[in-house]
Amino acid sequence: MSRNLYILAGTLLLFAMVSFAMTLTSSTYQPGLPGNGSLWKTTGLLLALAGLLTALAGVFTAMFEQVDRRNEERRRRERERERGH
Repeated sequence: MSRNLYILAGTLLLFAMVSFAMTLTSSTYQPGLPGNGSLWKTTGLLLALAGLLTALAGVFTAMFEQVDRRNEERRRRERERERGH
């Protein structure tokens, strides 16, 4: 699950960089695209924020999965120890 979130975060951050790069190009090179730089900056900022939040969710998911895995292993060892004695 966390791997999917990392991939989504990377994609969102890539689109954010593309949006920021669009502010540097003039509208004469890109006919039909919005030439308003503040629109591209806002879009890039929102995509970057979404990418960072998604990456944070991926980190939390990985941490909680590790805690669950370790708790399960500890319970299994305790059960085996009780059966052995």
